[in-house]
Amino acid sequence: MNRRITATVATATLMLSGCMVGPKYVKPAAPLAPDFKEDKAWQRAQPADTKLRGTWWTMFSDSQLNELEPQIATENQTAKQAEARFREARALIQFNRASLAPTIGTSPSYAGLRESSNRPYFSSINANSNGIGGGDLQLPLSISYEVDLWGRIRRSVSAAREEATASAGDYQSALLSLQSELAVDYFEARAADAEEKLLNDTVKTYDEAYRITSNRFEGGVSPKSDVDQAKTQLEAARVQASDVAVIRAQYEHAIAVLIGKPPASFTLAASPLATQPPSIPVALPSELLERRPDISAAERRMAEQNDRVGIATAAYYPTVSFSAAAGLEATTITNLAKTSSILWSAGPTVSETLFDYGRRRSVVVQAKATYDETVANYRQTTLTAFQQVEDNLAVLRVLQNEAEQQHRATEAAESAVQIFNNRYVGGLDTYLQVVTAQTTALVNERNDIDIERRQMDASVLLIKALGGGWDTSQLPKL
Repeated sequence: MNRRITATVATATLMLSGCMVGPKYVKPAAPLAPDFKEDKAWQRAQPADTKLRGTWWTMFSDSQLNELEPQIATENQTAKQAEARFREARALIQFNRASLAPTIGTSPSYAGLRESSNRPYFSSINANSNGIGGGDLQLPLSISYEVDLWGRIRRSVSAAREEATASAGDYQSALLSLQSELAVDYFEARAADAEEKLLNDTVKTYDEAYRITSNRFEGGVSPKSDVDQAKTQLEAARVQASDVAVIRAQYEHAIAVLIGKPPASFTLAASPLATQPPSIPVALPSELLERRPDISAAERRMAEQNDRVGIATAAYYPTVSFSAAAGLEATTITNLAKTSSILWSAGPTVSETLFDYGRRRSVVVQAKATYDETVANYRQTTLTAFQQVEDNLAVLRVLQNEAEQQHRATEAAESAVQIFNNRYVGGLDTYLQVVTAQTTALVNERNDIDIERRQMDASVLLIKALGGGWDTSQLPKL
């Protein structure tokens, strides 16, 4: 007796839970290297933090940047779009999960009826005897339930969950990209401030030189060509200063849009770039797989597509569903409460496609091909992430040496300006040599600023390539 009960319970459990047809998901291997090649060659400042944090921009110790960055998550419209797509994907989980439970419905109705006595093949005896008609009052209740024998519904729920998790990764990727874009634009604006200050100071210097050469010309000491050269140099410097002002305005406008404000209502006060690149901790390549939201999203979409292969495979198997209906039907409300007004029906339905000319097979092949595509996309995303890290490590390594070389070149150029200027005043050299030395010095001073700008940009892009302090533990539990 106990064995029969146990067997009955086991059979019922199997019928209700079923099995899962289709492949079991196994995370495919990603191409990995033991270390980042460029990390070994980069002699960075010490000490360095052991890991990146979510508020990675604070590493730059810039109060204005610290004030702007948090506004990306709350005010940027692109970030809001990505967040809305995540909420949309999350809602689909419950939509698919609802199929695991029975559907209960009702459709009460009342209709007046009169049957024609002259209807073909109808006996007039069965027509409404009073000649007026009668009423038909129905209060039905229906229940339907599909038994998930082959895991089609459960895989649909799982696929929706994986897509929602991937959408969460997409949102974090969008957020990180926008935050990085803001930081790059911010440092570009600060570099433009530094260039504008340098050029404005240069204009003042050249203006003074123009005044001196004019006085020397009027005193008969210098030729008219010196005055023309000084005037040309002065106006050229003014043009460069104006050009930098245009570029600086464009970056300010870009920052305004990133934080969700019209450019007319946002002003970034001028402040020349004076921040040094921070020391950025770089983990092992294997850890990058857990720290990049785009890699996480690609991996979750592999799992989702694996579920869709199972859903396509389940179409080969019969569908078993139960349906039941019960209710009351009578001609009047007074008759509705009688037991004779009760009606009901219940029973299972089994449906199976016997021939579809290869339709189900083509759907399975398509699902498997799409899965292979997601695997390739996951591996390519991983390779691209490694490339971005290596690229920016190389940029920072090279720029570190380049900055030292440029500082020495700038110091030499500034010394040359002083020497040629003294020789010109002493009558030993022409003004052309002063102009040449000043032009060379200005080029080197601008190169100093440009290298510092590139170092800051590369630092931001390296942090972005490393995931910006994010990791998979921050994915929502769905």
